[in-house]
Amino acid sequence: MKYSFAQFGTLPKSARQKVLRRSALVALCLAPLSALHAQALGPLRVHPTNPRYFTDGTKNADGTLRAVYLTGAHTWANLVDIGKGDPPPAFDYEAYLDFLERHHHNFFRLWREEAVLFLDERFVVTPHPWQRNGPGDALDGRPKFDLTKFNDSYFERLRSRVQAAGKRGIYVSVMLFEGWVLQQKKEEWWRDHPFHPDNNINAINGDANGDGRGIEVHTLEQPAVTKVQEAYVRRVLDAVGDFDNVLWEIANETGIYSTEWQYHFIRFIKAEEAKRPKQHPVGMTFQYNPSTKLRGTNHILFDSPADWISPNKLAADGYDYKFNPPPADGRKVIVPDTDHLGGIWGNSTWVWKSFTRGLNPIFMDPYDNQIIGEGSPSTWDAVRASLGHTRRLAERVNLAAMLPDVKRASTGYCLAEPGVSCIVFAPGGGDIEVDLTDSKATSDVEWLEVATGKITKTGAVAGGAKQKFRAAFQGAAVLFLHAQDAAR
Repeated sequence: MKYSFAQFGTLPKSARQKVLRRSALVALCLAPLSALHAQALGPLRVHPTNPRYFTDGTKNADGTLRAVYLTGAHTWANLVDIGKGDPPPAFDYEAYLDFLERHHHNFFRLWREEAVLFLDERFVVTPHPWQRNGPGDALDGRPKFDLTKFNDSYFERLRSRVQAAGKRGIYVSVMLFEGWVLQQKKEEWWRDHPFHPDNNINAINGDANGDGRGIEVHTLEQPAVTKVQEAYVRRVLDAVGDFDNVLWEIANETGIYSTEWQYHFIRFIKAEEAKRPKQHPVGMTFQYNPSTKLRGTNHILFDSPADWISPNKLAADGYDYKFNPPPADGRKVIVPDTDHLGGIWGNSTWVWKSFTRGLNPIFMDPYDNQIIGEGSPSTWDAVRASLGHTRRLAERVNLAAMLPDVKRASTGYCLAEPGVSCIVFAPGGGDIEVDLTDSKATSDVEWLEVATGKITKTGAVAGGAKQKFRAAFQGAAVLFLHAQDAAR
């Protein structure tokens, strides 16, 4: 029986595997990898031989596990609606997925906002995980929360959005908590939180020390708060834990005070999922704080029980994740995010530097400028395009065998499978020298002009020696060498 990709994605896992076994040879010969893997085929797990990446359990033509490269753009209103009015304007989620597909992205963070109002503009945020039936009104004039009763419509929305992304082959990091807002030293913003004592009927007060900020909700100081949070996390797992395209993210930008709390929830999720049919990667992202004394460190992320991390720009030995990313060493799957590197920031150079150092870069995208952002939304098209270009190139190689190699190319930005594939980024273009002494193959030579995305084939080059190359265009360039006798 023949299946469309959409139909294939609805089959049980055992049936999908049977179809794959029967059709693998034909598919590998006739279809590009981007089409082959249009559907997520299994929950991701850290690749056993190249832990810079995940694998979905499918195999390459040679029988080795395929590596999955994650990249994409995320924006704040992709789960809850945020804006003026009550209710605020509905976010066009299908148009957002179209946007991601158009740019060949396969990953985004699905944002959680904890507060009922957002930023100084007092944007209304809805829906929330708990019912608002009172008795009595909260500080925003609407009924108080009952933190023992879940709002089913919130979890139905969460499920439908993760499912819709999965049907397009897009992975979703489900953000469980959000901590940036409570750190801004604005007492009125704490008044917008469901755990403020005037906003719930359950006698929950997240502000344990009474300083008017409530950052203690992201600590283990109050067992009653942790109990409510654990029940909420179980409900999220119930809602979307059966999907293959899920990753978990504990929290966005809580401070260093949250370390043990985040570690607790990483372990909590792993323990809960151990009882369930499917397990998914759990991530920990950088612990931002306006005060440098309360910011976390990348060491806290690397030392965590998380499977993947998003670091701050600071690294060591002359490297930093913003301008000169360190080569990934496999301790964690690293997902550098412009959110933690420069806020509303990003460029093509950063994308390609990150990719050729074995990282999985993503972009915090103002998107339509409805929440944050100035100027034309098209301002960011270059970074969006480069993310997609890296993904398409990653699909043309055996990524599981590719390693970052700072010495192989004169630019220092190189991802290579010795003797088979070599991807070199030259931020300023110009002359490039590549060491091919360990290769016996003749390789096809391709150039990608970063500014336009244009790909040009320019012949072949022999291995066995150092070779020099120069692009026929000005500006940032990507050189792709691939052995002629190697399958793509």
